[in-house]
Amino acid sequence: MQYSRLIDKEVLVSKIGFGGGPLSGEDWGSFNKKQNMMAVSRAYELGVNVFDTADVYGLGTSEKLLSKALGHNRHNVIISTKFGVNWGERQANGLAKTFYDSSSKRVIEALEASLKRLRLDCIPLYYIHWPDPNTSFLETAEALKRCQELGKIKNIGLSNFSLSQIKEIRQDLNVIAVQAQYSLIDNGIEGDFIDSCKDLGMNIFTYGPLAQGLLTGKYNDKSTFGDDDCRKRLSHFHGEKFKKHIGVIQKVSEIADKYHISMAQVALRWVLENPNVSCAISGIKSIDQIDDNIEALEFDIHSDDNDFFGIPNETSYQI
Repeated sequence: MQYSRLIDKEVLVSKIGFGGGPLSGEDWGSFNKKQNMMAVSRAYELGVNVFDTADVYGLGTSEKLLSKALGHNRHNVIISTKFGVNWGERQANGLAKTFYDSSSKRVIEALEASLKRLRLDCIPLYYIHWPDPNTSFLETAEALKRCQELGKIKNIGLSNFSLSQIKEIRQDLNVIAVQAQYSLIDNGIEGDFIDSCKDLGMNIFTYGPLAQGLLTGKYNDKSTFGDDDCRKRLSHFHGEKFKKHIGVIQKVSEIADKYHISMAQVALRWVLENPNVSCAISGIKSIDQIDDNIEALEFDIHSDDNDFFGIPNETSYQI
């Protein structure tokens, strides 16, 4: 495993993180709880020390199962969870209606609930999941600072915030990490966003390196998804949006064939080659998937592929 150092902290984070979204048991298609929990243990054995989840994933289910799968090792890793998406009663389709809520009241109740589900006294990295348009940043920041002073939060992060929002909230809150979507088909954070976050002394954790599976080669424009799979709703799996990305998918396939590796490894490695990415988080459902992700670190990139991987010089990547 390779590691990054958190800016201004003597803390190492694995370059590959375990995404706990599938642990929710819903919205990602078929789910085998035993296999998913075994994958958590496997990730720990392979040196992964970043395990990312959120309170809204399965309405707490992901946090509970992650804690159970890690067991005592939950104290030895960096568990990051999120709040800011609240929910009501489950509807007829089995899903709950969700809404943004980063009010000071919600900060307290969400944090206490996550601590209980994760069986921790302190959250290593606590993210505001999404901006709440109905709550001022100052109100949220003040509540988080009080919880941090009480020792219930170690570090604070922002997820899915724009650069202008990050700059605004950092005036009132010490934020050490940002989490943003980043992949071959979604690279909007390159340039000013990444550069500014680095200048501000914040680490960048990315999610969605496989574009929710689109870059693995498993799906095409004729693929169908059940109501229990969020990909049914994601526009880049359908119609013109899918056609727009066919060229990228074909290029990933060509590179995978050249190196005799999986397309997922190519897509993940592309993200990891960005030196400003501290950790790339990918949703995991099985041991095979975490093994495949780790192997993305284990091949040398030929100099003639430097342009594809964004390597600025002719020196091949060295493990």
